[in-house]
Amino acid sequence: MGWFNYNGKIYTSETAIIGAANRGLRYGDGLFETMKMKAGNLVLEDEHFARLWKGMQVLQFTVPKHFNPDKLTAEVLLIAKKNQHENAARIRITVFRSDGGLYDAADNFPNYIIETWALPEGNGELNSNGLDMGIYADVKKSCDILSNLKHNNYLPYVMAALQAKKQKWNDAVVINNFGRICDSTIANIFLIKDEVVYTPALTEGCVAGVMRKFMIDQLAATGFTCIEKEITVEELLNADEVFLTNSIYNLRWVKSINDKNFGNILTQKIYAAVAPTIL
Repeated sequence: MGWFNYNGKIYTSETAIIGAANRGLRYGDGLFETMKMKAGNLVLEDEHFARLWKGMQVLQFTVPKHFNPDKLTAEVLLIAKKNQHENAARIRITVFRSDGGLYDAADNFPNYIIETWALPEGNGELNSNGLDMGIYADVKKSCDILSNLKHNNYLPYVMAALQAKKQKWNDAVVINNFGRICDSTIANIFLIKDEVVYTPALTEGCVAGVMRKFMIDQLAATGFTCIEKEITVEELLNADEVFLTNSIYNLRWVKSINDKNFGNILTQKIYAAVAPTIL
């Protein structure tokens, strides 16, 4: 039996807590943060909470003084310990508005849920078997003030994930409303061409990934050239190598997209240069 935290109180995983009038359920009125715990510590903690607080500001939450990163960190540590997930865990913090209709929310205060899941041994190591992916184009990601947030209106990624499962892909490439590369269902995308690393700019609608930012900074610090830009589907498929980043898996090599195969020589060098700073 597992446990989760709801607004500071701990409940068993079977406990029902949300009513039919909840705005998070009705409208997806909220956002979430996914981070990793290693040996009892949150990885890139400050960056994750900075993104969460920026998201709450964009969504016009009223954040009380007592609701702060220190409070959430203490509660994350407590629920991870109760679930015996302190060694290695995926942490999800979901923030949402309470009850009400579209124009009459009960209030704008953040309600929250903290959940933990154990991570397997070897999590974060570079995958030896590359990922097989495809491009999903039926639902496109918009480019607006919400695009860089991890908000609860997740349907473009849900639909892409359903397609990936149907096609037996490991993940799917999501494109934006301009028909260019955005990100994947659970990660940011990087490509390598002629030993230069490229990734979609934030203006292209991708999630502002914490590991994405960390990777860009580390690439610069270790002598690699990384450029944020508009990336077409053709450019992606003509790349020499492709890899994904997120906060749980760190870096994963992509072996193929739409049956186009990629190598991983430089990806391995990047992983070797960056891994000691994050693992």
